[in-house]
Amino acid sequence: MPTGEGSTTAVDDSKKAYSHFLLLVAGLGGLLYGVDIGIIGGALPYLEATSGLNAGQLSIIVAAVLLGSVVSTLFAGLLADWMGRKPLMILSGICFVISIPMIALAHGYGPLFFGRLLQGISGGLIGLVVPLYLAECLPASGRGKGTGVFQWLLTLGIVAAAIIGIYYSYRVVAVTQSAGPAAVFAFKDQAWRRIFWVSLPPGILFVLGSLFVTESPRWLLRRGRRDAALSALLRSRSSEQTEIELQEMEATAAAPKSQIPKGKEVKDSLLRRKYVIPFVLACIILACNQATGVNSIIGYNTDILLQSGLSDLHAHWGYVLFTSINFLATIAGVMLVDRRGRKFLFKIGTAGIFFSLLVVGVLFLGAEKLSVDARDMIQSLVKPDQNLAVRFDRPEAGRLLTDLGDAGRTIDASRASLTVIYSYGDFSAATAVVRSDDPAARPLAITRESCVPNNRIEAFFRNPFADLNTARTAPLKIERALVGSVPDPRHGVLVALALFTFMGFYALGPGVCVWLALSELMPTRIRSNGMSIALVINQMVSTTLAAIFLPVVSKHGYSTIFFVFAAFTVIYFVTTTFFLPETKGKTLEEIEAHFEGAEKHFEGAEKKVGHL
Repeated sequence: MPTGEGSTTAVDDSKKAYSHFLLLVAGLGGLLYGVDIGIIGGALPYLEATSGLNAGQLSIIVAAVLLGSVVSTLFAGLLADWMGRKPLMILSGICFVISIPMIALAHGYGPLFFGRLLQGISGGLIGLVVPLYLAECLPASGRGKGTGVFQWLLTLGIVAAAIIGIYYSYRVVAVTQSAGPAAVFAFKDQAWRRIFWVSLPPGILFVLGSLFVTESPRWLLRRGRRDAALSALLRSRSSEQTEIELQEMEATAAAPKSQIPKGKEVKDSLLRRKYVIPFVLACIILACNQATGVNSIIGYNTDILLQSGLSDLHAHWGYVLFTSINFLATIAGVMLVDRRGRKFLFKIGTAGIFFSLLVVGVLFLGAEKLSVDARDMIQSLVKPDQNLAVRFDRPEAGRLLTDLGDAGRTIDASRASLTVIYSYGDFSAATAVVRSDDPAARPLAITRESCVPNNRIEAFFRNPFADLNTARTAPLKIERALVGSVPDPRHGVLVALALFTFMGFYALGPGVCVWLALSELMPTRIRSNGMSIALVINQMVSTTLAAIFLPVVSKHGYSTIFFVFAAFTVIYFVTTTFFLPETKGKTLEEIEAHFEGAEKHFEGAEKKVGHL
């Protein structure tokens, strides 16, 4: 007969094993979220080179994931309350699995858009339900580290996407050296498709893992399933720990009923301090988190480094280092978040982000001052059908610079860049930046279809005051044609170092703490729906920035967009430094009591609740 001690040890081992499994499954969710964000970074140069999409369409393809996140996040809180946290995790994984073949087999703008949209829907659900699930399942002593694992594997997903991208970058270089333009084009077309295929296995593993975790005990208790909540807590906690935590959950659930006169419980207003203040704080933090430009900088990182002066291969290596720093700094953040606290990491992180963005903006501003406008020359190349096609190679760059006279003498035709801002009637668009030293670059093409919306609905969102019918017959007008000098590699290295610093500070502070701020600040009654609204704001900011990134860069330069990001980071720093309370070591119920301004505390509760 086994001894009591041996039996207890076996039970403890079982609880630890389940806790580790729970974190693994949640981490796989973070991995998928990271793949959602990062996979486009390595694929974008090849998609841009082979798809025939213009800058606006490419921006929409990048932003489609974020748009899908907005759509799904809008309903994620309601779904999490209706069907439970576990079923929603399974559903989000299935959406991801389905999206991959849709994208990898796509031909044309429509299928690509809808595949990326579904991938974004998956990301939006994961971004809400996994942190929500972890916050409700983990004890206070391990909540910071546990939620950090989600962010840690999220960064691993971005690193994995970057490594896949650098692998195909080497393959493209090899093909370019041994084959003709047609073979290079065909390989690039296959490269971006294969990059997406490789991201399929983690999605399958996440779905399988989600089938074997328990439901959130707090969701079960709110549904009146006390015995099921007790069983869920016992999977990862001792009997004593379970009893303490269950009592706290029941006390918080019963508090409104005991404080409000009988018969008026339903009038517990959502405008009370404990609901409004944490909700507003979470919304500001989530909005500012994206307004730093982090997702746009990740998604367009390779293109940014290319235009900063690095070669294609070095730009892809820069992206690998960029994502690796994200991964490594996140480890440091996970180790510090429960030791030094959330506020400390937020302050350090946002301060470092601001100065890094400022440096990048200043570096690009110096390079962009050398640009000249070749509008008249490019306008003269417009065809009678009001379309334009220009192969911007070294001879063409030399011709344009010669025609510009003295203004063009400061620019080397062998390392020149061109971007064109154009319009048909009331609708304007911008091309991607092309370089004269890229032998595999497609001709710069401008057509009416690349600028004028297909229908009135799209036209309304593009420009609600525009005349669509007039634009369908209006001539092509070249607004600006900026010929610039591609900076030297040293400039590219400085930009890369500044971006590495940006990523390090972001990962150390906001990268880890933003998910905690989202899940910890919201009171139990509004947690799922409050998180949903805050994440919608987060994704709307991210979607907007991703959609306007290339057009703004084409019209105003990289310096402008980076200065905008830096300005929003100042708001982020002020909010987290002066208005965010420290939540380290506090139970969700204690945090809720803090915002209520009540004197009630669960004294010593966190000391009794052990680590996972």
